Amino acid sequence: MEKRPQDDRKSLPHREVPPVVGLLLAMVLMNMLLYLCLDQFFISPRRSAGDPSHCPYGYFRMGQMKNCSPWLSCEELRTEVRQLKLVGEGAVKRVFLSEWKERKVALSRLTSLEMKDDFLHGLQMLKSLQSKHVVTLLGYCEDDNTILTEYHPLGSLSSLEETLNLSKYRDVNTWQRRLQLATDYVGIINYLHHSPQGTLVMCDSSDLPKTLSQYLLTSNFSIVVNDLDALPLVNRSSGTFVKCGHRELHGDFVAPEQLWPYGEDMPFHNDLMPSYDEKIDIWKIPDVSSFLLGHVEGSDMVRFHLFDIHKACKSQTPAERPTAQDILDTYQKVLNSLRDTVVSQTREML
Repeated sequence: MEKRPQDDRKSLPHREVPPVVGLLLAMVLMNMLLYLCLDQFFISPRRSAGDPSHCPYGYFRMGQMKNCSPWLSCEELRTEVRQLKLVGEGAVKRVFLSEWKERKVALSRLTSLEMKDDFLHGLQMLKSLQSKHVVTLLGYCEDDNTILTEYHPLGSLSSLEETLNLSKYRDVNTWQRRLQLATDYVGIINYLHHSPQGTLVMCDSSDLPKTLSQYLLTSNFSIVVNDLDALPLVNRSSGTFVKCGHRELHGDFVAPEQLWPYGEDMPFHNDLMPSYDEKIDIWKIPDVSSFLLGHVEGSDMVRFHLFDIHKACKSQTPAERPTAQDILDTYQKVLNSLRDTVVSQTREML
């Protein structure tokens, strides 16, 4: 009789896990996965392994290359590079999609001998400024007036909207990624203002389309500067300032100090035009950033948080404008703050 209760317990059916417990376990797992996804989503895009700064001067690495290779010589450019088609043309050079060892590359050729000084200046800047901010130099031949650089199939920033509107890129068409692009852009300006060559000014930027054409969008959605043909040096210790070109500039995009100051009654004369410094780049940052931020959900929120620093950029007095480093710090602070806020709000909802 005493064994009966044990027999009764053995005869009881096996209890299944209540559905609510399974649901809770599933929610816990989903939360863990979501947190991992959020952490990954808000991480800034990594630079490619082909960052030329990882190689010694005179060497390069791009794409899946494991080792650094020396810049290609004239002979190698002539025999190993196959020109395919014209993909871009400016006043100084034509750019051809080409192929080197089954890799797509960009071959630039001088348009006319009259522009050779600008062409060689751009080459010198490419050689001396190799970093994560600058397109990777693969080789050059001064005898043939050719320069070989890494090819970026997404093209210049001019086509950013068309690119992000493609179905395969819609997942990255967010205010987070766009703000990161704007931060990349300011990072490039800051690098040029503190370059190994000194304080360099991005002169080839008289309007927004022209400015955007100087930068390339990489496959991992970061920005590199591509065109360095007009990059004069400011040297305050020697009293050296710059003038962007020899023609009169117009419009709101250029800084006030770039405009002819003597009125319409006096014809423009370059010798009478005052020179200026790198603060002309600062004036243009809000316009370029506004383009990069676009009009996706959340972009107006970002503009609100950047309002004060952008207002300072538009000061009529150049000395009152912030430095590129000040702007970069502000952008990074806003990016981190908004990212943390969104992650926190998302977690509270779970």
